[in-house]
Amino acid sequence: MNLRRFVGNWSLPLAIIAGIISYFAIRFLYRELPAELAVYLPARRTVLAAVAVVQPALIFIMLFISFAKVRFSDLRPPVWTLPLLLVQGGVFSALAGVLYCFPDLKIRILIESAMLAFICPTATAAAVIVRKLSGSAGHVMSYTIFANLLSSALLPAVIPFAHPVPGFSCGSAFVLILAKVVPLLAGPFLLVSVCRRGCPGFLERLCRIPDLAFYFWLISLPLAMAVSVRILAHSPLGSCVILEIAAVSLAACVVQFVLGRVIGGMSGDGMTAGQALGQKSTVFMIWTGYTFFTPVTAITGGFYSIWHNAFNSWQLYRRNREGCSGESQAEGRSSEK
Repeated sequence: MNLRRFVGNWSLPLAIIAGIISYFAIRFLYRELPAELAVYLPARRTVLAAVAVVQPALIFIMLFISFAKVRFSDLRPPVWTLPLLLVQGGVFSALAGVLYCFPDLKIRILIESAMLAFICPTATAAAVIVRKLSGSAGHVMSYTIFANLLSSALLPAVIPFAHPVPGFSCGSAFVLILAKVVPLLAGPFLLVSVCRRGCPGFLERLCRIPDLAFYFWLISLPLAMAVSVRILAHSPLGSCVILEIAAVSLAACVVQFVLGRVIGGMSGDGMTAGQALGQKSTVFMIWTGYTFFTPVTAITGGFYSIWHNAFNSWQLYRRNREGCSGESQAEGRSSEK
């Protein structure tokens, strides 16, 4: 039981540490192994290509499991959907307006980093964490869909003015973003719809497995952390600029979690709304930074991944500790009887 509680309390921190260590271990192997042993290692490009396939596949599986456990009627948008979308879109558009009016600002990279942190849609794994925290998975999944639609609409509309990218028109940017977003959102939804008609028994057995999506998240998290650490390690920026971007991403993370909880709390759904606004798809953030903004802003996603996962780890630890406390009290009362 003690081992089970330990893993339950520290599963996310352990996954984060595993991802960081795995990156440096692989880097050490490529650099330090003798030539006769190094030939047995796969090429770096092969490793990166494998991660690029495995990560979206894990996201797809987690979203499929989450959709399977939620009735489609529960995906109706909660009352806090519009206010949170206005926060995301409003801050992003306001910062884009600053860059349009003052294109030569010295803090341009920091403003772009903040823009990325706010417009990035909700992580598909947010439903996994919300379910563990006893929130509304249906509400956060509904907001995930709307947040992705907002990003798909605003990014192509705003980027040509705030940060013109050669070769990217509004139309081409829109198509590129949709190609990135739609398969990961629509695919699991359609597959669940097909399974509910064709093989409902399979979905029922799947839903009976406790915390299945969370276990896939524990596999996905070390990969996400390894990618984040790689982004940071290969950054050409000086340490001062890196620390400034880290501070901007931390501030954006805190502000969004707090605003989400405050706005959602008005309707009694603060924790869910906080996760919906604060937990981001950092893979999408890194890709957007590389593709449409100054490439070095991609490290914003790496830092944000550390911040929101650290906060999620603390939330789950506190939740598990409260659960263990409740169990101990119940056991004490039974023994007294």
